[in-house]
Amino acid sequence: MTTEAELKEKLRKIEALFAGAATGGERDAAQAARERIQAKLHNTERREKAAEMRFTLGDGWNLRLFLALCRRYGLKPYRKHGQRRTTVMLMVVPSFANDILWPEFAQLAEALMEYLNEATERIIREEVFKDTGDPSEF
Repeated sequence: MTTEAELKEKLRKIEALFAGAATGGERDAAQAARERIQAKLHNTERREKAAEMRFTLGDGWNLRLFLALCRRYGLKPYRKHGQRRTTVMLMVVPSFANDILWPEFAQLAEALMEYLNEATERIIREEVFKDTGDPSEF
């Protein structure tokens, strides 16, 4: 069972992976990783032109995570009038979005979903009923 502290450490390691951390000490320094990713974004912005990109997130949890990740890197997510709540638009360099932003989001989302599923399962078992298995088939 994953603890909240373990989840936070895993999230920091995922960020460090995308920042290109070179040493064990760096992997633990979330701020340094964030700065390296922002530097990568600024470097790609000098070489490539930003384009409007659309991202469709499946649910509110993923939406919140994606918005937070975008804002962490100084990106300004927006939505056009009439778009669904789970649609996010960004003016971003496509290579940054495809090589760093989206893959990092996917790994973070997977880690959070795993944690939320474990926590939900545990709470249901402890507070509702310990058998949470699938129903029998006839």
